[in-house]
Amino acid sequence: MKILLDECLDRRLAREFAGHAVKTAPQMKWAGIKNGRLLALAEKQFDVFVTVDRNLSFQQHLPRFHIAVVILRARSNRAEDLRPLIPSVLALLPALKPGKAVTVS
Repeated sequence: MKILLDECLDRRLAREFAGHAVKTAPQMKWAGIKNGRLLALAEKQFDVFVTVDRNLSFQQHLPRFHIAVVILRARSNRAEDLRPLIPSVLALLPALKPGKAVTVS
């Protein structure tokens, strides 16, 4: 699966998604691009967008985007706090649907 990590996530988390093609928003030269535009760009090249932005599903009408969204909820957005959530994300990947958001905490 092709996964895009939001710019607010530590790029080192990409290594945790073994077997998947993972890029970060800054690697794609998309740093600073707001969520609606970012999702529009991402849906053309990625299957899943991973973020810690809890408001994303309220700010954007996700069904209009052909990309699944995973929202990570942890104590902080530091890699140490997010890393324990990755096995749950990996288990969910096959069931994710474009235009839907799933929260993992």
